[in-house]
Amino acid sequence: MALDWSEVKKKYGKGFMVPTIAGGKFLQISSVDDEAIYIESPIWKVKLHRTNIEKGVELIEDGTISRDPGLFVEDYMLYVANERATSVAHILRDLGILDHTETFSIRC
Repeated sequence: MALDWSEVKKKYGKGFMVPTIAGGKFLQISSVDDEAIYIESPIWKVKLHRTNIEKGVELIEDGTISRDPGLFVEDYMLYVANERATSVAHILRDLGILDHTETFSIRC
């Protein structure tokens, strides 16, 4: 199932508080356009590029990247981009693409 960007825009486009995977905090999405998801915090702003997020989802689907949130972050940085991989994990988990676990798996 490819990422439906129109659904991403519909859900997050006017701003949204995404729950973090652990810690009971929230990630503030300020907006979404055709190119990116924009996140703001009191001390930083970031643009998560659509092409990177979509590539990450494709690699999840083909089994290259793990659906486990902790392993996803490592894989995303390795195979896609070092572009706030943890923030991408929070969003993909909220969208139901990553597993809903709070534990961290270790690869041997």
